Amino acid sequence: MTRTLHLTGNVEADQLLSEDALALLIGMLLDQQIAMETAFIGPKKIADRMGGLDITKIAEADTETFVELCVTPPAIHRYGGSMARRVQTLCQYIIEHYDGRVEGIWTDGRPKPDGPEVLKRLKALPGYGEQKAKIFLALLGKQYGVQPKGWRAAAGAYGDRGSRRSIADVTGPDTLAEVRAFKKAAKAAAKAG
Repeated sequence: MTRTLHLTGNVEADQLLSEDALALLIGMLLDQQIAMETAFIGPKKIADRMGGLDITKIAEADTETFVELCVTPPAIHRYGGSMARRVQTLCQYIIEHYDGRVEGIWTDGRPKPDGPEVLKRLKALPGYGEQKAKIFLALLGKQYGVQPKGWRAAAGAYGDRGSRRSIADVTGPDTLAEVRAFKKAAKAAAKAG
């Protein structure tokens, strides 16, 4: 990782996202049907309530107990119960497929995985589809210092230099506003078309 992320406007949440790949992966999982920065604060809420963000503790937690932890106000998401289950399933998948090492998604294998392979691995994650996987790959490449060969092309338009399409392009309040404007314009164009 090459720098500190500024995705949420919350210093402690951004620090966790910068230092912990699991936090970043969970934040991206939560990034739907709520504000981007709210989604990426979710991992900090979990960490605060569990005494840290531990993939094994999350994966092995009693599901209903974990759900209760996630829906307690302020909840991790508007749909806290279903998202808590998705977070737990994601953690279980990473333990099963990458020995609990989130970084294994983009580092495991010989030769090291290229951009298309990392995208394929991201799309295979529970709760991740094509678009979410491309955005996360762009976030890794643009801000997390993970740049496997061909990552920009694999991320599609989200990998474009200078774009303001997604959380991958948010580096502070100004770029957050630009991304919001882009999304609003895209939504309006889709409605009009």
